This record gives sequence, structure tokens and C-alpha cells, in this order.
Amino acid sequence: MSSSPPTGHRGGEDTALARTALYPLHAELGAKMVPFAGYEMPVQYPAGILTEHLHARTQAALFDVSHMGQARLAGTGAVVALEALVPGDVQALKPGRMRYTMLTTEDGGILDDIIVTKWEDGLGLVLNAARKDADCAHIGGALGSNVALETLEERALLALQGPKAAAVLARFAPEAAEMRFLEARTLTLAGAPAVVSRAGYTGEDGFEIALANDAAEGLARALLAEDEVAPAGLGARDTLRLEAGLCLYGHDIDETTTPVEANLAWTISKRRRAEGGFPGADRILGQLAEGPERLRVGIRPEGRAPARDGTEIFDTQGTPIGTVTSGGFGPSVEGPIAMGYVAAAFAEAGSRVILKVRSHEVPARVQDLPFVPHRYFRPTS
Repeated sequence: MSSSPPTGHRGGEDTALARTALYPLHAELGAKMVPFAGYEMPVQYPAGILTEHLHARTQAALFDVSHMGQARLAGTGAVVALEALVPGDVQALKPGRMRYTMLTTEDGGILDDIIVTKWEDGLGLVLNAARKDADCAHIGGALGSNVALETLEERALLALQGPKAAAVLARFAPEAAEMRFLEARTLTLAGAPAVVSRAGYTGEDGFEIALANDAAEGLARALLAEDEVAPAGLGARDTLRLEAGLCLYGHDIDETTTPVEANLAWTISKRRRAEGGFPGADRILGQLAEGPERLRVGIRPEGRAPARDGTEIFDTQGTPIGTVTSGGFGPSVEGPIAMGYVAAAFAEAGSRVILKVRSHEVPARVQDLPFVPHRYFRPTS
């Protein structure tokens, strides 16, 4: 999921920008606000992106991600209707469980990557901020009379991420500590009902908290009052997700990339591979069988110069083989990191490549993702 702009990206003109329910708190905390996906969002606080990033890796960081789209599919045909639009196995989900999947085009490209939660009476959806209106139009236009799409515009969304997140949230609702990765429950936090999920976009253990706009600021203040918690903006969120090897929509994935090319083939279950029945199935299943011509990979440049998105990638003989789609400095790895697409012949870890960074040739190596190990909570029993 892409809920953050690349560091420093301003996301468009700052006219008619919406504000989340936490805007007054951001202003009080001294956040630097930037336009992103039609909202005025905090990119960083006075502590700075580096400090916020490392705090999320060692303690717990609180992010406002209320600009993301939240929606609900209700009705007896919700699962069948959504499976006609995504390659993910929604049918296999049990109530309270979640799945990462993608809305695909008829040519196999990615319209958006989304999170789906199964409930007893329907499905919950989280959509990327810049795509939510288009997604809802796309989904709504494909539904039959037995399914209804409801957008949840009066709900805020907070993300509490980091190794201390579970201990903090358990002080408000002890049941939170029992939740597993990709599980969702309805809990009461600081007196407010909330839909809490245990997932994240940082690679760390953590939670997303959806609740009414008028309750969001009170809960955010209560969480920030805990010793382990500090606010973090979209700048740190971007460096965290890059280290975790997670895609940013519009950069690492879009309508020109397929799930297989994006190294997201793991999201397509055995049943969906056998049955097909989703947009772009012919191309996607063909790539699963024969292999794609290009793949998304991790890249470690030598030296200290970061390779930003759009940087060309060459083989050691000077032949163009791909492009960087996300890049910057990785605070946890203390050096430059990047992701991009390369010809499949160069996708193996250790492959030597050359990056053209500001007219300079920078040696680099392909590296398996993620750059920092994921620390999701997956109990063995």
C-alpha cells in the first residue's frame, strides 16, 4: 500500500486541500505540512525524518494516514463480486482476517493495491489515497444488485508502528496483544469504538486504528502521552517502507506493471491460478508459467549517493536494462538503497549493474528484498 510520498515530494498544487481530523494536532506539534493526494499532510515533525524513522524501528511511531480510502462491501455476493476484480483469494479468508491484493486491468496491469478484511456481514477495503475515488467508481460500476459499496468518509485512520506498539496498545485494550499479523478486531480504545488491524507499511509490528473523526484526536493524544510513542510523518513512512521492500503505488507499481513483474506473485493463490476469472488473467497466468521479461528487485548502490526514482540502470557493458522506481537513503542500513525493474536475466541477487546518477556511473548490486527484515507478529502456536 502506498500511503506516503517519496521524501520531499510535494504531491501537487496546494489549492483546495482537504485536512484530516488530526490537522490541529499536527499544527500544535510543529509538523511541516505538504500537499499529498489532495490533503495537507505532515511530512515530518521538528525531530526530523531520521529520528522519526529510527524511533519507529526501536520504539513506536504514530502516523496519521486518514487520507487513505476506507470502504465497505456489503451483501451476499460481496466475495464473488470482488474476486471478479482482483487476483487475490478472498473466498479463503475467515472473518477477522485480512489479505493484500490488487485491482487489475484487462491487460494485467495494477490499478491499485488494496487491503481486504473479511467480516461476518461483508468486506472492508483500504484504498490508496490518490486512487480511492477512481477505485470506488471502478468497483461500484462492477457490482450487481446484491452488493452495495459504502465509502466510510467519516472515519480517521491512525497507524501505530514499531516493536513497542503492541505493549502500548495493550494498555488501552489487552486483547490487542493477542492479535496476529493480518488480523482485525473491533476494540474500544480510550472510550471510543475502533476497528483495529495488525499489519503495517513499515515492516515493523504494528496496528492500524480506524475510528470516528471526532474521536481521533483524543486517541492520538492518549497514545502520544505514552513514553514509547512519538509522532512521525510521511517522510519517515516512505524511508521505512523502502527498507521493508514495500511498493509505492505510482512508482513501483501502476497500470504498466503486472503482479508477477512486481514480484508480487505470492499474492495469487493456487485456486486463483487454477481458476483465473480476474482481469488480466491470461497475461498474468502466462507470466507465472513462462516467467516475466522484467522483475522488481532491490538495489544497493556503492558509495553514499542515493539513486532516485527515474535513474537508469545499465549492465556492466553499458546496455540499458531497467529503471529505478524508488530510491533514497536507508537510515537503518546507513546507506543508499533503491528498488527498480531490471531485465529478468539480471534479477538474481548479486548481479552487478551500473546506475547513472547525475551523469555519474555508480556501481551497484542487485539485492534480495527486504533490506531490513520484516518483524510482523506471527506466533507459532
